[in-house]
Amino acid sequence: MGTDQHTPASPRAARIEEMRRAERARARRNRVLAVAASVVVVAGLVVGGVALVRSQSDSGKNKDTAASGDAKGGSGHFTTGADGVRTWSGKLSRTHVGTKVTYPMHPPVGGNHNPVWLNCNGDVYKDPVRDENAVHALEHGAVWVTYTDKAKKADVDALAAKVKRTPYSLMSPYADQAAPLILSAWGHQVSVKSASDPEVDKFFAAYVQGKQTPEPGASCTGGVMK
Repeated sequence: MGTDQHTPASPRAARIEEMRRAERARARRNRVLAVAASVVVVAGLVVGGVALVRSQSDSGKNKDTAASGDAKGGSGHFTTGADGVRTWSGKLSRTHVGTKVTYPMHPPVGGNHNPVWLNCNGDVYKDPVRDENAVHALEHGAVWVTYTDKAKKADVDALAAKVKRTPYSLMSPYADQAAPLILSAWGHQVSVKSASDPEVDKFFAAYVQGKQTPEPGASCTGGVMK
């Protein structure tokens, strides 16, 4: 009497085949998911790349704008305190520009300025200096002493000696100012009667690296020297 040798193995073979079909189905699903994930990643990279290019382009535009320069030195007006110090009550822009700036006050006490500061490590200049470089020195916390040809030589010499002894200060002639002797700091200014005017020492004490300084501790050397 013959025996069906395949019969006992049939249930096991069926289970194996079922398992193989399930495995193939899982493999297909995994491939589909992998492809979908890849599409998402590629799309993200494309979007990110476009955003980066746009960001760099916008950044370049901003740099170009700053390089071309904003001719405005700020807006506002001076208010005078009981001590005679004039404080600028308005916005003083701080953009670095490569062009000439029209300042609303003379000498200027802030505003857009040249990227290179004027050396202000007790430097005394015999000739007029560029406003745009001097304003950058004020941003670093310097006091700028200016004088006209109406100032007495003795006062000019005494103030020059004081400047030479004082880091974060500078001095230069300035024709277009309202008084013979003026001291300026970022956002502040005072006219003095002479080198011995008590306000000279007070102004230096208050504003050389004073609280008004936008960039305290920034260098006063390594800039321009004229």
